[in-house]
Amino acid sequence: MTTTFITGANKSLGYETARRLIELGHTVLVGARDPERGKAAAEALGARFVPIDVTDDVSVATAADNIAAREGHIDVLINNAGIYEPHVPADHLTAADASAVFGVNVVGIVRVTNAFLPLLRNSENPVIVNVSSGMGSFAATHDPARVESKPVAPLYTSSKAAVTMLTTQYAKAWTDIKINAADPGYTATDFNGHSGPQTVTEGTDAIVQLATIGADGPTGTFRDRLGEMAW
Repeated sequence: MTTTFITGANKSLGYETARRLIELGHTVLVGARDPERGKAAAEALGARFVPIDVTDDVSVATAADNIAAREGHIDVLINNAGIYEPHVPADHLTAADASAVFGVNVVGIVRVTNAFLPLLRNSENPVIVNVSSGMGSFAATHDPARVESKPVAPLYTSSKAAVTMLTTQYAKAWTDIKINAADPGYTATDFNGHSGPQTVTEGTDAIVQLATIGADGPTGTFRDRLGEMAW
């Protein structure tokens, strides 16, 4: 039985990823900052709730200790928790805004990944999936034919570019773990007022694909539901 921990799993992409992986036979641990929403999501899914705030060292360490005491390991870590930036013109963005966005989207991944490494290394086939975005791709954001070229979001896009690079660097550093980045694509979620043309199920295709790779699967890649992404 594969044990999977997902951050930000109480709604949208995280919740749908949890639902699909449970259908595939995974034991899923639902990570969420809000206890009420996290418990409700876990109960609806038939999963176990583990409180976690990816911006807080103590919360992350407590979550890792919780899982170490109960499950003893995880096979898959999905770093899904993320936030968007304030919807204001670029010249109104502040250093505090940048700290908040990068604190969740990038530093949060570093914090969680480091704390969960011992649990992953207790697995025979450890896998990490970092949820990135095509909005962090130079190729996609400079292609007028792609939707990623339209928004102006300096903090979110640069944070997701950092997530993809962080993924490739971790893949080089930890050859015993398969580490990949997933681009959900333009999916109808709270991030965009549910305006995306893809369903939340389509948006989780790449995440689920990468979460279910075998020991001979890829590492250090950036993929959407159709295949490898250009950076």
